[in-house]
Amino acid sequence: MAPHRSGMDIPSPFSGSADEETFAPEEEFVPAHLPDPGPFLADHDVLTGDDHVGFHATTRELFEKRGVYDITFGYNLARLNRDTRHPDAGYRYAEDTEESGVLRAVFTPTTEFCPQMETLATGSFRAWNGLSEAHDYELVRVRVDPMHNNAEAVNVALSALEREYRETGSVPDPDAPTGQTPDEDVPSSPF
Repeated sequence: MAPHRSGMDIPSPFSGSADEETFAPEEEFVPAHLPDPGPFLADHDVLTGDDHVGFHATTRELFEKRGVYDITFGYNLARLNRDTRHPDAGYRYAEDTEESGVLRAVFTPTTEFCPQMETLATGSFRAWNGLSEAHDYELVRVRVDPMHNNAEAVNVALSALEREYRETGSVPDPDAPTGQTPDEDVPSSPF
């Protein structure tokens, strides 16, 4: 990285190549670098320690396969959990205590007006549920933290997407009219 005019190296918030000191280690659970679980995860078994780290490693792989990238920062969205510049942003997970085989996930964006929030949350749902053979859950329910100004409307849309997935067993094609699913042989977009 080229030094800033002051002679100091300043990591870029817009690049996936920022100094690795900016990111917590992948294999460590660091609660100080994660958002609070939030109301969607209340009364459920929040993943911590190795359970969180293990599922988040799977998340990183699935987001890479499906191209779930934060374009502002230029990196796989899963990396946001490790970005020390945004300790209140990223994903938290909990196993549903009312439904066996269901994981709940809450996405907390970096700001209350994040313009990518809906795209990132929807892409996450599609990655986890479209590639469900990669993890131990029949369904990953996704919601956006209520701190976002448009969380309520997006959570209604995510709930509808989840309902369609439960009814059909397939992640709905984003370009198909409601009720249609993509052909199995055609790779689908994460969004």
